[in-house]
Amino acid sequence: MREQPGGRTRRLPLRGVFRLGRFGDIWHKHALSAVIALAIPDLILLATGRLDLAVYTSAGAMCALYGHGLPYAARARSLIWVALGMIGGVGVALVASGLTRSTAILIIVSAVLAALHKVVCDATRIGPPGNLIFTFMAATCAFIPQRLSEVPFHLVLAVLGALLAWLVCMTPALVRPEGPQRIAVARALEAVARLPHATPTGDTPARITPIPGARHDAAAAVNAAWRALLPVPASPNRGALERLLVHAEETLATGFTTEAARLTGWATDLRRNRPLPRMSLTEDEAAELTGIAMERAVRSRGPSVLRAFHPASALFPIGIRVAVGSALAGLTSMALGVGHPYWAVVMAASVFQANAMLSWQRALQRALGSVFGLLAFTLLLPISRIGQLALVLLVLFLQFCAEALITRNYWLGTVCVTPMALLLTEFSGYQPAGQLIADRWLDTCVGVAAGLFGCLLVTNRRTAGRIDAALRRVAVTRAGAGHLLESGSAGPGDISRACGLLVAALVELREAAEVAAGEWWQRVLPAEQIAHAEQEGHRTLARLRGPVRDRVASKSINE
Repeated sequence: MREQPGGRTRRLPLRGVFRLGRFGDIWHKHALSAVIALAIPDLILLATGRLDLAVYTSAGAMCALYGHGLPYAARARSLIWVALGMIGGVGVALVASGLTRSTAILIIVSAVLAALHKVVCDATRIGPPGNLIFTFMAATCAFIPQRLSEVPFHLVLAVLGALLAWLVCMTPALVRPEGPQRIAVARALEAVARLPHATPTGDTPARITPIPGARHDAAAAVNAAWRALLPVPASPNRGALERLLVHAEETLATGFTTEAARLTGWATDLRRNRPLPRMSLTEDEAAELTGIAMERAVRSRGPSVLRAFHPASALFPIGIRVAVGSALAGLTSMALGVGHPYWAVVMAASVFQANAMLSWQRALQRALGSVFGLLAFTLLLPISRIGQLALVLLVLFLQFCAEALITRNYWLGTVCVTPMALLLTEFSGYQPAGQLIADRWLDTCVGVAAGLFGCLLVTNRRTAGRIDAALRRVAVTRAGAGHLLESGSAGPGDISRACGLLVAALVELREAAEVAAGEWWQRVLPAEQIAHAEQEGHRTLARLRGPVRDRVASKSINE
């Protein structure tokens, strides 16, 4: 329970923690990419009788889980950084394993790497699966006995696995080169189209008053679509996608329900790779798109990752949490005599989310998923003992299922991840099943408990400061938009830049408020001030977009 303003106490929310959602729209891309990148080296190593080396190739192959939402040019660059991060973490872990066999030291090294992975992944917003894969592979490698002379060869295997993952993730560009940006724009159109179903007003049927969460999701989806389009070279198809996004932004700002069906239809066309609707642009509309592109290009230059490690950064306490909680989990597991203490490190690292409330929910999901996962491992164990080929195929099957189910709920994906992690330990030889199950269950309990304790021990009161900065940004952008409206001489490009800046400020404010609301031992948050800033911000957006909406609504874009 946590104390609320006014002395009220609110229970930790459980509603929706275990609820199953829909499958993600591109889950199959993550799943198939990972399975292909893992299967090729695993089968080669199996044929050569060196399946024990699969952990090193798997470290690189798991890079195939990243970057699927990015256009291919940006994906190529992003995957290189992902591979370098993976190989760097694994390299540090292998060197540590070669230098010492002290379990305590290896736990500390794994915990520090876990904290670095968390901060960097959050700062770069790399997206799912985030830091967990980096931490899992590095911690696993740290506890594999090494000789320093073997480290270069093992790193070469990881590099080869990463190279294969890069090729697997880039190959679809040969078939559907515009797929990622089409999907990003389709998501934005669908998010805006859902707004009329949020909270329609009864007295004004032609307009909508969507709930803040739905409006925030739509605005975030539109921003994400713009980020997906920015790295793409100028072309007629990019221009068509930009025009669809402009129309989605206008609908988001003005809230006309008549556009919902049209937006949904366009989204369906995009997902099914149908021809893009063509639009003829007036000079004003061309200027508007130019203004949007310029404004987004400026905002896309994010802060340096190094700033996330500054003690004043809001991510710095999160990194300390991960380091302290992971180290505590590993050392406790070692003290209990568990044979795989790195599992506790990974378990604790998986618990930490953006705030204490989300961490509590993730801990529950992880614990429930592990219980069912251990049951699944018990049922699948006889199949895995048929032979090494059966073991490899079973691991690949579980990897595919994990990527499919984790999009519905994290605990459901953990049901597959848990037996997969246990079966991976048998690549180097069969182990007593009872001991594996006992170790995994103890490490689950220890990791979850240590993660939650880390959230209580290390507070993050800087999230409230992020709200203050976001409120100031909204006020400044609203003031600038007001001056434009009062001047009466602003062009479409100026209006578009003002809209983009204000939308970005509102999205940042909502994200900051949600993160801060989930932290314990927090100063009273300015809830009324946040609500007022959001309401006034969206009213200003509607005023900015009004003239543009009237112009665009007067013609059919499909013509």
